Amino acid sequence: MPDIHDLLDRRAVTTVFQPLIDIASDRLVGYEALSRGPAGSPWESPVALFAAARAAGRHAELDWICRAAAYRAALDAGLDRRLTLFVNMEPTAWRVPCPADLRPVVEQARQRLRVVTEMTERALADDPAAVLSAAVACRDAGWGVALDDVGADPMSLALMPFIHPDVVKLDMGLLRAPDDPHTARVVAAVYAYAESTGATVLAEGIETAAHLNTARTMGATVGQGWHHGRPAPLPRQATPVTGLSLLPAPVRDDRTPFEIVSAVRPVTRTTKSRLMPMSRHLEALAGDGPEPPVLLACFQHARHFTAATAARFSRVAGYSPLVAALGAGLDDEPAAGVRGACLNGDRLDGEWNVIVLGPHRAAALVARDLGDHGQDSERGFEFAITHDRALVVRAARTLLRHIAPVRTPDLSALLAV
Repeated sequence: MPDIHDLLDRRAVTTVFQPLIDIASDRLVGYEALSRGPAGSPWESPVALFAAARAAGRHAELDWICRAAAYRAALDAGLDRRLTLFVNMEPTAWRVPCPADLRPVVEQARQRLRVVTEMTERALADDPAAVLSAAVACRDAGWGVALDDVGADPMSLALMPFIHPDVVKLDMGLLRAPDDPHTARVVAAVYAYAESTGATVLAEGIETAAHLNTARTMGATVGQGWHHGRPAPLPRQATPVTGLSLLPAPVRDDRTPFEIVSAVRPVTRTTKSRLMPMSRHLEALAGDGPEPPVLLACFQHARHFTAATAARFSRVAGYSPLVAALGAGLDDEPAAGVRGACLNGDRLDGEWNVIVLGPHRAAALVARDLGDHGQDSERGFEFAITHDRALVVRAARTLLRHIAPVRTPDLSALLAV
């Protein structure tokens, strides 16, 4: 029997497509591309296929193969440009160059297809820098971004603003538990995001008329599921409704959090000892709750990330989707469950920032060291505070770009049996 390496070398994946339907008009707006391994093989299931590729150390290559296969099938079928093609992507694959033999079809897709790239909140938590880079690249190509499986994990709500998705895909489990308090919290947060941004809400897993009615009440305007059609090869002809609208790309900002916030908020001078209670207050906002927020902080230097601070951050990391501490001398995991980044020589070295961002909370304390000498507690800082969500998101994005990806073990030995 051929092994997983042979399968990948032959690019032996196929693609089926599930229709996406405008709920109000019952007309087609696009398709989601779904990858499969060779029929009848141990890797026919996409879960088994990606697990084997990951064990072989070739999962990023498989991700490129699957996307290229989807683009090729859509191009060969003459997919109408007004229809939107949803394609799943593992953003960490963005760290791996596109294989040379796949580049022509990827380039054709950029020129001839209207694509929305689906990402998950897990990918953002694992590798924030790759997700942000992938999202920027998609939008540079004129494509959109979707956040998949929203509601399957509470972290998706806290991480949603960072991706700034054009489309929010409600997890199918929500339709099956409409009266659950968790469902109500997710729907409320998605409603708020869609209202403030204009994003499209798509409900997955619609199998019955009852599911369709529930999707409507949840604010979904696009539906996907067996009620509308099962995955199949693309038809040669399809009549679309007007295509999905895409959001303006987030403003790119290479400034530091202090530079971003202080440009529009009043700045005050004080000492470190007087800033400490404010910093602790913001940390406390990341307290355990139904939808815990993200906590990001800059400490200037590792010596300021004390044992007591590390214990507090580890405690928050036990329930928060993402907790990070950045500073000179800090490693990739400065405390249990806490993501880190070493900032030696970076402009952030002089900043003390605490940022909290969740579905219902947004706050940032940004401070810059004035360079005083003497007793540490009396060092001078200029600082600003904001609860403006847009400002907090912009400040937080600048920190995510510094966080290293989660280290994963080498699983290649698993195939040696």
